[in-house]
Amino acid sequence: MSMKAADKPSNDSQAATHRTDAVVKAADPSKGNVTLAHEPIKSLNWPAMTMSFAVKDKALFKKLAVGNKVHVAIKKQGADYVVTEVK
Repeated sequence: MSMKAADKPSNDSQAATHRTDAVVKAADPSKGNVTLAHEPIKSLNWPAMTMSFAVKDKALFKKLAVGNKVHVAIKKQGADYVVTEVK
């Protein structure tokens, strides 16, 4: 049985911004990625975990020092999730 467009999972996560609190575990500005131990992300149905993210703007690395507690915004870009904001 095929799914109708209305029955398919929404692609809103492609455009949506997801937010979570996290602790920076590693940061590599030269590769443009950061490893975060983040809280559950309800909008993605993700449990708390530690994972690596690409970072959209290298200037964000000023706030992504190892050990920092941060509030981040992530968006899906292609197959990856990218940190787009850090507070």
